[in-house]
Amino acid sequence: MLHEALIAPFAEFGFLRRALVGCLAVSLSAPPLGVFLMLRRMSLTGDVLAHGILPGVALGFVVAGLWLPALALGGLLAGLVVALGAGALARATGGREDAALTGLYLTALAAGVTLISWRGSAVELTQLLFGSVLGVDDAALLLMGAAATATLLFLAFAWRPLILECFDPSFARAVGVRGSVWHLGLLALVVGNLVSALQAVGSLMAVGLMMLPAIAARHLAREVGGMVLAAVSIALGATVTGLLASYHLDLPSGPAIVLAAAAAWVMALVFGPVDGLLARHRPRRHLDG
Repeated sequence: MLHEALIAPFAEFGFLRRALVGCLAVSLSAPPLGVFLMLRRMSLTGDVLAHGILPGVALGFVVAGLWLPALALGGLLAGLVVALGAGALARATGGREDAALTGLYLTALAAGVTLISWRGSAVELTQLLFGSVLGVDDAALLLMGAAATATLLFLAFAWRPLILECFDPSFARAVGVRGSVWHLGLLALVVGNLVSALQAVGSLMAVGLMMLPAIAARHLAREVGGMVLAAVSIALGATVTGLLASYHLDLPSGPAIVLAAAAAWVMALVFGPVDGLLARHRPRRHLDG
């Protein structure tokens, strides 16, 4: 029974194996980025950029249909325009970057949905927004693998500067850390990971796989390394659980994976040792620090 429930679907169907491999690659790279966004109090930035890539994806769709290279290139360019444009607008006008991001992403979302609806169908719009395991082909696998490789290499070099920027930006500037460079690199990789996950879980669901494991990990560890390890573990577990639920219960793959990650977040929120609900309200002994 366990073999039929857990292994047989992946052994029997090639499209599920491709989806599993691709989503596992995203699960290795996206949650660490989510942890750093959370630590920088930018948790909603991932959602903003997920919406921001949509007009580029829509233009790629209008030009070339559901051809992955066109979708990925358009999404990457649009996401970078939103990420970099918000900072440029904030500096030029003296306003807040989050306000500029809000204006850009709402405009981008409306433009993207309009373009896709104009030239496509509701089915194609749903596929772009929420993904489909049937869309994970070899090109999608290569894109997800490339995004994961680039992210892990970036984090290997940027780990210390990013941590310094999160916890002590004044000291980081004093020792010569160029925070803006690492910040832009982080945002560029967020966009790259969202674009790479487009075929498997869609543009809107990809941010769930990035952020939900990260905010769950905040209740499971106190150090950044522990948070990243917990976030990646949760994402890997959510990927497998979501794909199996998608197969056995006939659910859409992207939302099933995100719901599995959400269930892990709820468990961590309630039972987590770091500021979990039970931990915060548990009676403390007299000599506890």
